[in-house]
Amino acid sequence: MTSGNPVYSFVIPVYNEEAVLPALRERMAELLDKLDGDAEVILVDDGSSDRSKDVMEQIVAADDRFRLASFSRNFGHQIAITAGLDLSRGDATIILDADLQDPPEVVLEMARRWREGYDIVYGVRAGREGETRYKEFTAAAFYRIFRKLSNTEIPVDVGDFRLVDRKALDAFTSMRENNRYVRGMFSWIGFRQTGVTYRREARTAGETKFPTRKMLRFATDGIISFSTAPLRFALKVGFVVSAASIAFGIAALVAKIAGLYKVPGLASLVVLTAFLGGIQLVVLGFMGEYLARVLDEVKGRPLYLIRELQGFPSGEQALTTAHRQAREVDDRFLR
Repeated sequence: MTSGNPVYSFVIPVYNEEAVLPALRERMAELLDKLDGDAEVILVDDGSSDRSKDVMEQIVAADDRFRLASFSRNFGHQIAITAGLDLSRGDATIILDADLQDPPEVVLEMARRWREGYDIVYGVRAGREGETRYKEFTAAAFYRIFRKLSNTEIPVDVGDFRLVDRKALDAFTSMRENNRYVRGMFSWIGFRQTGVTYRREARTAGETKFPTRKMLRFATDGIISFSTAPLRFALKVGFVVSAASIAFGIAALVAKIAGLYKVPGLASLVVLTAFLGGIQLVVLGFMGEYLARVLDEVKGRPLYLIRELQGFPSGEQALTTAHRQAREVDDRFLR
């Protein structure tokens, strides 16, 4: 470890979490005192529109273990995690959400497993307090369907909450794709991984930042980033529809030769046309989703823009280093 670097770095993305930040500070301060090494906490403000940034500035001013990176606008949860990981300096980095649904105290067990030699220690959700049955059902269904569709072995009931060793983190930060599914990316890089089971708590305060619409988008990003199953499905549907059309044509020809041909009704014609049109739109939609992601990568834009850093030992240098590393990776990709 380079002299002056902490043993542990915490990365916490924050978006409109004004109500929960005081409790987060208290829980984190208690945890930092129990760890077997010094630590830093990197709060990433993802363009919050409430007083979250003001509260975080107060936290950073009161405790020199806390740092703040503020985006120029809202870039999204997965990008906020990525920015924090780019800025982390610890031997081990922990990803933790600000809502305290993932108990910070679980990190003590993660650190113990890391000391045993594991490179990535992820949290496995044994239960979810304070969430509706609909949320629990859809989450469980998604993880299991995703595992069957994905080309990468991804643990079930595992979110972004995890501890990552420096060498695994370096492998992760070399991946600069725009549409990011962080938990899937960590599974893809491999290394020695294990899980720690815990029970997810109810929100301490505030409201969820992942309504159904965002969850569907998040699920789509995960599936398209780690599976070609939608394209294979479209191909199979095309074959089935083509085969059905040929069979229908042969049946119509036989009926005409046998003198059984009758002019089809308008209703059947409309239904058949609408069905075939719908299949075509579905196939084009699948192709469009993949092409849109190719376009995002070809543009070569930076993943995020940081407006301000506070509390870092050398804030301007940290910002320059993170941007330089991102640009070097992007330049290699574009060549």
